[in-house]
Amino acid sequence: MFRVITIEREYGCGAASIAAQLASHLGWKLWDQSLTDEIARLANVDPRAVKRCDERLDSTLQRLSRTFWRGSYERGWALASHIFDTDRMVSMMQEIMNHIGQEGNAVVVGRGAPYFMRENPRAFHVFLYAPRAEKIRRIMAEGHSSEEAEELVDSVDLERIAYVKHYFHADWPTRSLYHMMLNTAVGNEPVIHTILDTMQAVQGAPKATDFEQPKVPTPIR
Repeated sequence: MFRVITIEREYGCGAASIAAQLASHLGWKLWDQSLTDEIARLANVDPRAVKRCDERLDSTLQRLSRTFWRGSYERGWALASHIFDTDRMVSMMQEIMNHIGQEGNAVVVGRGAPYFMRENPRAFHVFLYAPRAEKIRRIMAEGHSSEEAEELVDSVDLERIAYVKHYFHADWPTRSLYHMMLNTAVGNEPVIHTILDTMQAVQGAPKATDFEQPKVPTPIR
């Protein structure tokens, strides 16, 4: 039985609100902003530091600075506990995702969840996308200008592509990971109903070993 739903998404397709409605409908815990807060709590850093690393690689300057500080034993040792970067976040994320997967009753948004939980048989993986115009419309509805919306649509997913390639050595999206991929332009409610109906159908589907074995015809003598 599925006890976790992971929601991977293109930026601006409305996945956050869809995931929130889905979690509310199921009575499950939503891991979206709360996941950022949990990492910050465990790492003892400001949530803004975690947000800066969220599904993006560290900048070239950050990587060079980290190399410099780690190259100095005295300074590196003194500052090690204060360094928070994407490498550290990803290493923490595996443990957190394992815990979420074991606990169940969770809807997890992004953060590489389908990659971390790819071997978890209780996880149902969904990818949400939308046409460019629909994504820009949704982002503008949140208060951004059309120029800002276009820039975000053009840049955020490129960062996610680089993040997945670097940490999981995979393409983004990796279509074989997902049970289904949905266009959110049809509206939030149809998307939610389709996810629930499909999850139920897949849950009730017999395994390959449950199918009746084909009968072998008796050879004519």
